Amino acid sequence: MKERVLAAYERIRGTVRETPLERAAGCEAWLKLEHLQHTGSFKFRGAANKIGLLAGAQEVVTASNGNHGLGVAAAAEARGIAAEVFVSSHVSRAKAARIQARGARICYAGDDPLTAEMAARRAAEETGRVYISPYNDLDVAAGQGTIAVELLRQAPDLDAVFVAVGGGGLIGGIGSYLKAMSPRTEVVGCWPENSPVMKACLEAGKIVEVAERPTLSESTAGGLEEGSVTFELCRQSIDRSVLVTEEEILGAMRFVLQTEHWLIEGAAGVAMAAYLKDAKRYHGRKAAVVLCGRNVSEAVLEKIC
Repeated sequence: MKERVLAAYERIRGTVRETPLERAAGCEAWLKLEHLQHTGSFKFRGAANKIGLLAGAQEVVTASNGNHGLGVAAAAEARGIAAEVFVSSHVSRAKAARIQARGARICYAGDDPLTAEMAARRAAEETGRVYISPYNDLDVAAGQGTIAVELLRQAPDLDAVFVAVGGGGLIGGIGSYLKAMSPRTEVVGCWPENSPVMKACLEAGKIVEVAERPTLSESTAGGLEEGSVTFELCRQSIDRSVLVTEEEILGAMRFVLQTEHWLIEGAAGVAMAAYLKDAKRYHGRKAAVVLCGRNVSEAVLEKIC
């Protein structure tokens, strides 16, 4: 995986932004400002890498209620190819509009992200188009893992990194690279208590269905596709797990808004909340928190403000 991440880094240099790593104003953490990435999310990295590998493709298909769909739409637009994004009925109107503004078509399918994923995969197979998974793709995970390449160049003495976990592409990519290049760096998986899907799967030793409750971390919610490549990546690279409540997520989002004057989305709030919860454990150590995105839905924005 290390070689795949390094190849992705070279492939998408100049396309993605190398986001800053800055010391937080209100605590000892270092913040990886991935919310400043193109499209407002780390997802652009994986999409750009996958599409950069496609030769001769005229159209791609994906499934996402937000960040991944927006990343694929933007990367496809940049390459001059068409994109269709399958979404569930719960997608916010604002996110759907942003995806369409990048020239992608929207297709509604089902009431949850996993149903939309399966519908998108079937559509791609039936029409011979390329399907780009939000997480179940090593090239997508490698693109997300380029964050770790930047982290080690910005902080070679990094002791720990806090990463929110949904489908596992982000932490799988980051963690796999860190295990190869900096095994001393602790990889901390961060989950909302209301939706710890990958955590429950890892504990079960296989992908299982997990009952979920609504969470502010909308972009990490949803079940895992059977056979997802990220399961093994996460099993091999996550050192510790931290669960946070909805109150802690909201508090972390407000903390970043008040101390840094940045609006971050719920998934970024999960990682920040996990660090704040364990701050004493990392006193005097260099711990980074990946602020993975800034795309906040209208409903979540009302709660923050």
